[in-house]
Amino acid sequence: MLLGQVVALVVLVLGTAALGVWWSARQGAVRAPRQAPAGIDWASAGIALADRVTFVQFSAEVCAACRSTSRVLGGLTGSSSGVGHRELLVDDHLDLVRSLGVLRTPTVLVVDGGGREVARMSGVVSDTQARQALNRVPTAAAEADGEGQS
Repeated sequence: MLLGQVVALVVLVLGTAALGVWWSARQGAVRAPRQAPAGIDWASAGIALADRVTFVQFSAEVCAACRSTSRVLGGLTGSSSGVGHRELLVDDHLDLVRSLGVLRTPTVLVVDGGGREVARMSGVVSDTQARQALNRVPTAAAEADGEGQS
């Protein structure tokens, strides 16, 4: 009886550890975009896109990960021309949340100058991950690294 309980406990601990490693690896990971509905009119939603790429961040009022992600993206966009950051509260944009399949906060969509989603990140985003997302839009990546400036 005791051996069975020990085995069950070991399985539970190993399963929890594996789940934790998997969850941690997904935090902020740059993923391919979801199949977005055609023709999202960002301007009618009150979102002005930057020339090359815009980080559209969906946040909640009570979300520490959202504040951290906002600081990272704000710092990156402040030092890169043609790159913008727009933070939206999910409660104020439920129509976009539903149509874009946003399931958690923060979720960051990487939108090119034409309004197309080119990448997506969920969870806390690091500077390295944000730069990886910029690499999905080659002209923005060159500007962010200072290589595209004359």
